[in-house]
Amino acid sequence: MTTRVCPEPETARLAAELLEQGYCIVRDALPQTVIAALDRDLAQHFARTPFGEGVFYGATTKRFGRLLLRSKHAAAVIRHPLALGVAEAVLAPWCDCIQLNTTQAIGIHPGAPPQLPHRDQDMWRAPAGKAEYLVNVIWPLTRFTSDNGATRIWPGSHGTAALEPEPRHAPIPAAMEPGSALLFLGSTLHGAGANASDEVRRGVVIGYSLGWLKTYENQYLAYPPAVAQTFPPELAALVGYRQHRPNLGKYEGQ
Repeated sequence: MTTRVCPEPETARLAAELLEQGYCIVRDALPQTVIAALDRDLAQHFARTPFGEGVFYGATTKRFGRLLLRSKHAAAVIRHPLALGVAEAVLAPWCDCIQLNTTQAIGIHPGAPPQLPHRDQDMWRAPAGKAEYLVNVIWPLTRFTSDNGATRIWPGSHGTAALEPEPRHAPIPAAMEPGSALLFLGSTLHGAGANASDEVRRGVVIGYSLGWLKTYENQYLAYPPAVAQTFPPELAALVGYRQHRPNLGKYEGQ
């Protein structure tokens, strides 16, 4: 079993805020130059990616994953110490180690309607209200505003409130500039807002889940062994190349 270290004061404060209201925003978590470099690397992939299909994924929205193969700057958001620390602090009661659930770039184009409100934990159909399964972090590549589709968050809709038929509060738009980060629980009701502007709203979602769950993105296909061997050991472990107690994920006894 991995020995856990008590979280630093800022990590502990943000973890408490996240568990209290279901979300928190960290301003100026990374230099805008780092985010701009990531955005430049992903621009060609956004250009080549077709629009989605269906109501949920959106016919005016583009999505793609495997960000570690698309930009060397993706590791800066995936392995951000504060984001990782908060995710580990929140999920620690239910697992020995966390894992990378998904990396996804999202571009919401002008005219996009609001996304259906949803809770990401529902993908597992596990009991709600007793445990947290997921922490998501959204990093804006462009500014997020109420007009261009900033993620809408329903405060207090997490945890046991996820069992209630209707949310207690109205949604708020998570307005942010590049370099900031929105953290929210898998039990928090949320959804992309409508893009009523003339600009494309771009961002990336980094998800961390309990280490014993099946991930949203198949990390072993996204990053097969030949690729994972080029990662630092800590990143390879986060992607899933490690064993979770007692014997989950082993290969020939290792």
